[in-house]
Formats: sequence, C-alpha cells, structure tokens
Amino acid sequence: MRDLLLLGIETTCDETAAAVVRRRADGTGAILSNIVHSQTEDHAEYGGVVPEIAARAHVEVLDHLVARALRAAGLRLDEIDGIAAAAGPGLIGGVIVGLTTAKALALAANKPLIAVNHLEAHALTARLTDKVPFPFLLLLVSGGHTQLVAVTGIGEYEKLGGTMDDAIGEAFDKTAKMLGLPYPGGPAVERAALQGDPERFALPRPLHGKPVPDFSLSGLKTAVRIEALKIAPLSEQDVNDLCASFQAAVVDILADRVRCALRLMRHQGLKPSALVLAGGVGANQSVRRALHKVAADGGTRLAVPPPELCTDNGAMIAWAGAERLARGLHDGLDASPRARWPLGEIEGVGAARAAAQAAETAADAPAAPPAAAPSAPSEGIGG
Repeated sequence: MRDLLLLGIETTCDETAAAVVRRRADGTGAILSNIVHSQTEDHAEYGGVVPEIAARAHVEVLDHLVARALRAAGLRLDEIDGIAAAAGPGLIGGVIVGLTTAKALALAANKPLIAVNHLEAHALTARLTDKVPFPFLLLLVSGGHTQLVAVTGIGEYEKLGGTMDDAIGEAFDKTAKMLGLPYPGGPAVERAALQGDPERFALPRPLHGKPVPDFSLSGLKTAVRIEALKIAPLSEQDVNDLCASFQAAVVDILADRVRCALRLMRHQGLKPSALVLAGGVGANQSVRRALHKVAADGGTRLAVPPPELCTDNGAMIAWAGAERLARGLHDGLDASPRARWPLGEIEGVGAARAAAQAAETAADAPAAPPAAAPSAPSEGIGG
C-alpha cells in the first residue's frame, strides 16, 4: 500500500468546498488544503437555504475553489490519485453540480472517481483527526440528519436509532427563527443560551428513558413556542432564557439516547473504541461537554473533529474517498446523484468483494448450450 492523494468536492447544501488530503500507507492522514466558500449571507434573508440559489452559487465558484485547493496543496491535477465528490444525500441541484464537475476532472485526468456518501464522510472524519479504529458509535447530527449508528468498517453501518420527526439541527434553526434570532440558528441559540437561565422553563425531554435510541424533537419545539406565547412580547432576557432551557433539554436528550445506544452496542457484542460526534451540532460546546462525560461513564472516549471539520467541508469528502480507494472501491462515470442515500445502502468492502467473486465465478463457468431453434408451426387442416 502506498500513500494516496485525493481531491474532494462538497456541494450538498450551502457550502461550496474543495480540499486535498493525503492518506498515508499506515492509514493515517493529513489535510493539505481545505477551501470552503459559505453561502450563509446569500440565504440569511430567507431564514434557510434556498435550493435554486445554492445550486447557482456552486456553479459560479466551484472551478475556482478546486484550482485554489490544488495550489494550496502545491499539486497539479495529474499528481492526484483520485477525485472524490459528494454524490448525496443533499439538495439535488447542488449534488449534480459537484458530481458533474468531479466526473469531468476524473475523465480529463484519467483518474478514478469516488462517489462519496456525505453522511459516510462525516462518519469517517474522526479516523482522519483522531485515528479512531473500528468499531465505534457514531452520533451524526448534521443538518437534516440525527442518527446513532454502529460503525464496524467502511460501508458497514447499522443504524441503531434516528429521529422520528425533526432533526436536532432543524430544531435549533426553527427555534432560532421562532425567537427572532438570525440564521444559521444553531450558533445563534448557543450564543443566547450563554446569557440565559436553563432552569427557567420546564421543557419536555421526549423519549427519555425509552429502550430504543430514537429521537423526537417536534414536541420540544412546540413547548418552546407555547412558553414564548405565554410571556409575549419577549424581552432579550426572555429569549436568552428560552434558548438556555431549549439547549439544556437537547443536551439531556442526546446524553440519554447515547447511553441507550452504547448499551445496545455492548448487548450486540461490540465494544466501541469511541463515541464519535459528527456534524454541525457537534460544534456546540454544551453538547461536547455532556457527551464527554457520557463517553467516560460508558468506558470509552469522545472523539470530535475540530469545529471547521464538523460542518460541511471538502476534506471530509476527500478523506472518505481515500478510505474507499485504499480498499479498491471506486465508481464509474455513470454514478448517479442522489437526494436521498441512507448509510445502510452504501456498498462496503465485503459487498464489493462478493460481487467481484460472483462475476469471476460467472466468467469461469462453462457456457450454456445454445437453445434449440423453435420448430416451425405445423399448418392446420383448414390452413
């Protein structure tokens, strides 16, 4: 095994990103460049991401970002070993832009294409930053995703629990909008919560103590609205206290659900090497502190990439591409963009090996004898 250099492209939502990473022969890695163009200002007045605006912005800047990423890494395109792009899940217009660009680069440079699942990229980032071995428990809290997943290998993901309604990131954004805070909502709620009283409002903890590690956030979001209406018009301190109470409830929910998932993994005979926190909500410091304790109490450690690698970026796509390419996994130029792409549908090393063995067996099998030609129909008496 030799070192691999991968170019990664991310365009699934409102960040346009390109990066170059090196995966060393021993499985460790290094980020050589990581360029991110945020579209936050483009969407701020709408209180959320507008897909058409996002896709257009990706088209306008992606070529320049790829060139910058290569320059920052001190490399030419022909020195890259593979081109990785997020092929979903995400806003389909943006996914098409990134994947089409990657296909063009792969074709022009005669390099392998790796169509990366955006969620898998979040899952594997801690292997780049913290050298986390398999198996581990993944808490993925990214944008519209909230999942607890047992990760046992590349392409080997078992979903233990997920949200039944809103994702945690969505709940933060909707709460912020409800309280008149700016977009993006997660950082705005966290800032306000620092000045608030987390015990002022008695908010619910949905599914707390349930034996399956699922989540439900819609009831919590509704409870915040009810409390806000009771005391309207809201003062700045009211908003701070509501944010603090909401964030405290989210932290309690996450801690309880993660404890449940750790127990479930051990019941299945798996000893997690770490609890990996991935996705934008992973940048929240209160969440990090609480889960650090949960991991320690559960006999493992918390692994969290630095904040700039918790949000969407090209380095995570490049690293996932490198992990897959190192195991002989890559894709054809007919790889399709996907708006939905569950982790459980990702092809892993075992599936690829089985498919290759099946193809080899079929090639070695003796050819079937030709089918007999059909006999001509006899003419009827009255023909």
